[in-house]
Amino acid sequence: MTVPSITYHEFSGQRDVVRNPRGASAAERTRRAGILTTLTLVVPGGAQVTAGSRALGRAALSVTVACWALLLLGLIMAFTMRGPLLTALTQPFVMWLGTVLLGALAIGWLILWLDTARLVKFATLAPGARAVIGVALVVLMTLTSGGLGYAAKMLHDSRIALAGIFDGGTAIPAEEGRYNFLLMGADGEEGRDQGVRPDSIHVISVNQQTAETIIFSIPRNFQNAQFREDSPLWEVYPSGYDCGNECIINFLYTDVHNHYSHLYPDARDPGAEAMMDAVSGTLDLSVHGYVMVDMDGFSELIDAMGGVTIESGGYVPYRGHRPDGSWGDVWWEPGEYTFDGDEALAYARSREFSSDYNRIQRQQCIQQAMIGQFNPQMLLTRFTEVMQAGESMVETNLAQSQLGRLLDLAAKAQEHTPQRLTLGAPDFGSQGDLFSTYPDFEQIHSRVDELIAAEEGSADQSPDADEAAGEAEETADDAGADQTEDSSPPGPTPEHTDEAVAGDEPGHDPEETALPTQPDGSPLTAEYLMQAQDRGEVQILEQAASTNGECEPAG
Repeated sequence: MTVPSITYHEFSGQRDVVRNPRGASAAERTRRAGILTTLTLVVPGGAQVTAGSRALGRAALSVTVACWALLLLGLIMAFTMRGPLLTALTQPFVMWLGTVLLGALAIGWLILWLDTARLVKFATLAPGARAVIGVALVVLMTLTSGGLGYAAKMLHDSRIALAGIFDGGTAIPAEEGRYNFLLMGADGEEGRDQGVRPDSIHVISVNQQTAETIIFSIPRNFQNAQFREDSPLWEVYPSGYDCGNECIINFLYTDVHNHYSHLYPDARDPGAEAMMDAVSGTLDLSVHGYVMVDMDGFSELIDAMGGVTIESGGYVPYRGHRPDGSWGDVWWEPGEYTFDGDEALAYARSREFSSDYNRIQRQQCIQQAMIGQFNPQMLLTRFTEVMQAGESMVETNLAQSQLGRLLDLAAKAQEHTPQRLTLGAPDFGSQGDLFSTYPDFEQIHSRVDELIAAEEGSADQSPDADEAAGEAEETADDAGADQTEDSSPPGPTPEHTDEAVAGDEPGHDPEETALPTQPDGSPLTAEYLMQAQDRGEVQILEQAASTNGECEPAG
């Protein structure tokens, strides 16, 4: 009897079910299909090296190894060199290159999935296994190739959006270790054709090393804003923007656009440049960067973020539909709210029966809540909506080349609670002292210097930090007394124009006003306040709204 000779390679080939499924059982063919699918998911190119074209597989494996090495390098840099990493990732060329690479990876992985489907040999699978493997391939193909394709689109959209938002010029400098930015909220309802008036004005001062932040808020009806000698407006307003009610600070933007734009011939936005000059002279800080946020776009951004959650401490009126279906003032009671864009905008801008100072506090609260909520998880899940809202709402002179550094600072700033100073009540006397009408600039400069010194001393863990902070607090406590002693402000008491607000008059100090109750002693309700308003009981409404500046980010 003759025994046929069988070479080792022939024998091993018959046993290699993955590469040669002939003669394999149904269970083995199903297991083989699962192995090939898993290899393509975990190690793209692995299925081809094992059971298909080794040349294609080796090329795919090389790309896979390079991608993992790049991701590892990025992860290391995220913990050790986050600033340079963000700077690189936000450069236009890098973003374009990333878009191309992600698109190429999406196509390459799709080719590997299609080749894997060929290698699976569906005709040899049992009907039940055929359906399971087919569905798995489609799902995984969508998640991997589709995900990379979506990432490429996101990167392309962000590159276009950032190019439309940020300036292509040089980076703004840090002054004495701080970046100082002017943040303005423009009233979109007024329309750009008629001239924009900034509805909220804040200067954000950030320590470039520690990211400790101070927010200086300037009431929109602030008068006699100062200019430094190097400002183009120094010759026009050498003693400040001091023509009374016609020269409150938020009029300056339109005034410069209409009459003095020639003084800023190279400016992208002369009005914004003038506002930076005004806050620089007023605070005695060098402000080089600005961000103008359109309030309608502000609402869109909050919607894109999925809303914003705050804890409100007072009664806040807003325009809306009452329970009986009529249109009029409705009231938010104290409590926690998650606002959509329109609601957040109404909450931040409400000033009826209240004051600009309470309004500023609510604006700061909304801004702080947005900063706290603006995290990588939210950005990834709502990226497209956020970028679309941002492109339509923001105007700035900040350079895109500096964006990475600023993003790094913003991430660090989330770890700290910002200090706040408002150029008016309650930080400078009471509302009846009319500090924003007759500001004491030496006192403003002193308070600004003290806050910065206290913050920097705390950051350096200096032994004098507590003393500096204590002096700042003592000065804050004495501000009202200092203002009261100066009982002869220059000029007559101004008449309140339509730009003035209820509550700026004497006699509306929240600290001196007790919250009212209903006649039976029970707490106020929104329904009761609507009824009181219909009856014309203004005093109750003003008392109820007197503490509506109390607000904290929630969540």
